[in-house]
Amino acid sequence: MSLEVLDRHSEALFAFLWCPVCGHEVFSHIPFEGVFCKHCNTQVELQEPLETRGHEDAAIARFTTDTTWNLHVDEKLRRDLPDGTARAKILGAPGAYEVDWWSPAQGEDWEPVERGEFDDVDEPEAVAHLA
Repeated sequence: MSLEVLDRHSEALFAFLWCPVCGHEVFSHIPFEGVFCKHCNTQVELQEPLETRGHEDAAIARFTTDTTWNLHVDEKLRRDLPDGTARAKILGAPGAYEVDWWSPAQGEDWEPVERGEFDDVDEPEAVAHLA
């Protein structure tokens, strides 16, 4: 079983996505490098799923925290991914996307940050120590 990585940046899909690490919705596309959360630098890769369930647009968004910074600033403002990676299957069409599932599944051990969950919480002005 293999998944094909798409070599494109889908504006409509990234308008729907949010970062499951920090909850922000703005992503930076760096050609030939990838797509990254503009707030915490979590990397996002799009892959075609093996099946689409009849949806014309279906994708698997793979989030990786290998490049994420500032996880040590305030753990209340970030939620690390289990084993540094998580996937979300997105179904639908532009303007009507929905998350079909998360892997690993949401549960007691892990839950993705919801869109804008930490928007009303301010970052601390200074970091007491660096991790």
